[in-house]
Amino acid sequence: MPEELVLYVKKTCPWCIAAESWLDQKGYAYREIDVNQSQASYSEMQKISGQRFVPTLVVGDKHLADFDTAQLEQFLKTEDIRPAK
Repeated sequence: MPEELVLYVKKTCPWCIAAESWLDQKGYAYREIDVNQSQASYSEMQKISGQRFVPTLVVGDKHLADFDTAQLEQFLKTEDIRPAK
């Protein structure tokens, strides 16, 4: 079973919107966490990634923080993370 993709976002962040759109277009399933809705979620994201910027993608013990769609695509390719079928 593939590991769950968790995407930490802020709803008004243009990079977050682009990341969500890219993941949707490519067929990736992910759980979205809006860090503006919960201080605990924001703190959790900071603990995982060591920084405070969104978007942040977490897959198992791997993460990618503060990225654009080209970096997202490269990360998923490098880590061999594919859309669920």
